[in-house]
Amino acid sequence: MAAGSGRRRLKERKKEKGEKTELAELGAAVPKSCYPETGRFEPSPTMQTQPLTGKHFLIFVDDVYEDLELWYPKLRLAEAGAHVVVAGPEAERTYAGKHGYPCRSDAAIRDIAAADFHGVVVPGGFMPDKLRRDTKVLDLVREFAGQGKLVAAICHGGWIPISAGVYRGVRATGSPGIKDDLTNAGAIWVDAPVVVDRHFVSSRKPDDLPDFCRGVFQALGV
Repeated sequence: MAAGSGRRRLKERKKEKGEKTELAELGAAVPKSCYPETGRFEPSPTMQTQPLTGKHFLIFVDDVYEDLELWYPKLRLAEAGAHVVVAGPEAERTYAGKHGYPCRSDAAIRDIAAADFHGVVVPGGFMPDKLRRDTKVLDLVREFAGQGKLVAAICHGGWIPISAGVYRGVRATGSPGIKDDLTNAGAIWVDAPVVVDRHFVSSRKPDDLPDFCRGVFQALGV
């Protein structure tokens, strides 16, 4: 019995030693910045960079917004350190996306002042066709454009800058469905994943979102 017990303990110690060796080998493949002497995860210097800290951006929302076209830029801006305010017809109301994803507004559009923000992002979906009829929305976009602040629109989001009358002479893109609207508004149509013309940024569809956000950062000088 004693000999058998001893053999089991020896086998268990070898197994334990083997597991520790395997864990050490796995750990060697992980950058040391992820688990320094403290034993806690620490972000790399790149992850710590937040070039938009202290900046404030506005995003419009209403029912039937294009889900990805709101959330992707919102999270990318927040990741870069920006404070993002989502404004809809009513404050603290949940709006349903085109594909059912909810978004709760932070503020009512009527209470927004362009002076408090460094730019605006306009998602697509059917939402822009409703909000383009709101004179407050159009006034805000005119103020952003007139002050040289970011005006970024993707897909059908271009309807709002069109109705605000700020696209004349601006190189822009959007959903092919609004190409005629863009040209009739005086924009210079470009079929490209992203078009950056000074502080105006535009893209065509959800698949263009990575380029769209890079264009936003380019326009912001980061």
